[in-house]
Amino acid sequence: MLTQDQMERLVQGRDNDPFAILGVHPDGRSLTACVLLPEAVSVTAHALDGKVVGDLASIHPAGLFHGKVKMRKRQPLRYHAIYADGSDYWLTDPYSFGPVLGPQDDHFLAEGSHRRMFDKLGAHSITFEGVDGTHFAVWAPNASRVSVVGDFNRWDGRRGVMRHRQDSGVWELFLPDVGPGSPYKYEIVAADGEILALKADPFAFQSELRPANASVVASPPAHVWGDGRHRAHWACVDARREAISIYEVHAGSWQRDEHGDFLHWDALAQRLIPYVVGMGFTHIEFLPISEFPYDPSWGYQTTGLYAPTARFGDPDGFARFVDGAHQAGVGVILDWVPAHFPTDAHGLSRFDGTALYEHEDPRKGFHPDWSTAIYNFGRREVAEYLVNNALFWAERFHVDGLRVDAVASMLYLDYSRKAGEWVPNEKGGRENLEAVAFLQEMNKALYAAQPGIMTMAEESTSWPKVSAPVHDGGLGFGFKWNMGFMHDTLDYLAKDPVHRAHHHDAITFGLLYAFTENFVLPLSHDEVVHGKSSLLHKMPGDDWQKFATLRAYYTMMWGYPGKKLLFMGQEFAQRAEWNEERALDWHLLDHSAHLGVQRLISDLNHLYRDHRALHARDCEPEGFQWVLVDAAQDSVFAWVRMAPGAAPIVVISHFTPVPRPGYGLRLPRAGRWREILNSDAADYGGGGIGNMGCVDADADGWANVTIPPFGTLMLELEN
Repeated sequence: MLTQDQMERLVQGRDNDPFAILGVHPDGRSLTACVLLPEAVSVTAHALDGKVVGDLASIHPAGLFHGKVKMRKRQPLRYHAIYADGSDYWLTDPYSFGPVLGPQDDHFLAEGSHRRMFDKLGAHSITFEGVDGTHFAVWAPNASRVSVVGDFNRWDGRRGVMRHRQDSGVWELFLPDVGPGSPYKYEIVAADGEILALKADPFAFQSELRPANASVVASPPAHVWGDGRHRAHWACVDARREAISIYEVHAGSWQRDEHGDFLHWDALAQRLIPYVVGMGFTHIEFLPISEFPYDPSWGYQTTGLYAPTARFGDPDGFARFVDGAHQAGVGVILDWVPAHFPTDAHGLSRFDGTALYEHEDPRKGFHPDWSTAIYNFGRREVAEYLVNNALFWAERFHVDGLRVDAVASMLYLDYSRKAGEWVPNEKGGRENLEAVAFLQEMNKALYAAQPGIMTMAEESTSWPKVSAPVHDGGLGFGFKWNMGFMHDTLDYLAKDPVHRAHHHDAITFGLLYAFTENFVLPLSHDEVVHGKSSLLHKMPGDDWQKFATLRAYYTMMWGYPGKKLLFMGQEFAQRAEWNEERALDWHLLDHSAHLGVQRLISDLNHLYRDHRALHARDCEPEGFQWVLVDAAQDSVFAWVRMAPGAAPIVVISHFTPVPRPGYGLRLPRAGRWREILNSDAADYGGGGIGNMGCVDADADGWANVTIPPFGTLMLELEN
């Protein structure tokens, strides 16, 4: 018989070991069953085949029922409850099932070396011991009780108390008859007895649409992939020597539907993928699409790292998008945010009543710039949670790469902190050694598991070897964003043309370090928001000067060593700053100047892809040589791009408003140099000043070139 204290603990939700009492248990030579069904007036126990095996008696007015059952051995039961109003309810008893996880899971989870955590934790629809249902598992080692709650148990934490696996700190429960589409959360009781705000699942694979924030039991992945050719190509090439031109997209504001609502993945695929193919971009990079509560965060404050946001449909919809892009020859890169997380009550913050995912000390665990929590990279379970997430997106959704956000904030303990506001590392320095080890481990794991994957670091300092292999002392990234290129060139172009002669080194300086990393040249979303103005309006002068300078800048960038990235809207010279609340200003393409810029970007992308000299040595100094570096008074720059077996291409950029006919300079070789692109061409909205298709260089390479005002030329050696 149960003691009064045991019964009170059960009905009050204070018992952390319900399997010891609820379910089926031996009583001498007999078996008994016990179930908590609040408000029921009678309960009958049935075997799974429907046979009645016993009537249970009420032993506590709060809905606790107990009695003998006629069975030869323990087996799962179904209960039929009758309520005072005559209604009834059937429940397959979760406490009559054994555990799903095993001791090996405990070992690897506790060790922080489990590379299949997303197969074990979270909510998984399975058939267990012959019964369909969902297995729930969550890591909360310091909790005194964890329950899974949802519509299936009236969000009553007393009725979904989970089994505690003490060796790993994981709580698990198999709930029969709970299937895909069911919203759920975890009710967690802290060690001091406080019932925390209901928590979303850190491993949720699907979530409710904001402002609702429950996790949702996701259907098992059903998409049949057809992208083998795409993945095989990238698995066998060196990405550093491939053309990579990235179109950065905020999925919620690229375009909207006729009602002004978000496009779901299938509609986005029908519009975005053909557009990107036509424009010649090789990759789409999405701002974060993992679940997040607040639209103006653009996804950078995520509360659901494993769930594609419900804003654009279900997870299979995203899988279809990626597959469609791959079959069209376009890669998909995701912005990924392992640096910090928001402190929303339903999220990871103080998940089990303690600083579980973050640091307890705010000098290490709180980010002053974004008022967010910082992951405790030194805790093995936390680091493995993040490593598994990187592996998850690459495996489950076939993404081609991850662009890791805010890496600089991870690497430095004193990032955005004053003296006394940070804690030095064990060696007394400001380097976050735990974050370094995490990034190295993440890159090693991802590159080992997914041939063809790319990782890119948004790292704004001079930290050495960001894109060098871990075995060579690097962080292991494939590429690094060249923030210096972006800032220096935009600062140069923001100046009045008459003053640019005094800032010539703003352009030339970047070529001193252009090959110290594998660089991506980013003109990203961060440069066209919060009062920074659009790229077009960063350029001084009247409209003619703005458009001409922007065209010359783009052409210079596509001829500059490094992979390319352009934020959506800038390919047609969006005038207004980007606003995540509305679609881009596509009507601007009714105007020839904007259409001309769009044509230029398309031509640049196709030229870049088709000419190996422009991309095959993007990351190696052998692919670059200055032709004219010191023409500061004329604001002219010229260099040559080269690759084995490819004709060299000279890039000549000019940033003053005067044409320069017959401009003398020495080209790398004698012969005829074909003008393969001119940013001042009439098709792009320019004045058409050029070289009638070619330039002839004398035996010593000397040539007279007509350079348009605010113009960039590309000349390719014939034969």
